[in-house]
Amino acid sequence: MKWLEKIPLPVLLPVAVFLALAPFTPEPHLWQKLKMLADGTLVKPLDIFDLFLHGTPLVLLVLKIAVSGRHA
Repeated sequence: MKWLEKIPLPVLLPVAVFLALAPFTPEPHLWQKLKMLADGTLVKPLDIFDLFLHGTPLVLLVLKIAVSGRHA
């Protein structure tokens, strides 16, 4: 996971938080898409793309923190 170590945390953190919470009203897309996934209604390609777009930076942030904690 050398590529993950190359992503600077000061860049990844705000991007992950912003995309996880955007749009702020009426409801963040990530939350909306996770509810759709749980309900079994996440079927449109655009909705699946939205889930990956808004969720990927957050997953990368969690992985980066987990990997850096393991090396400490």
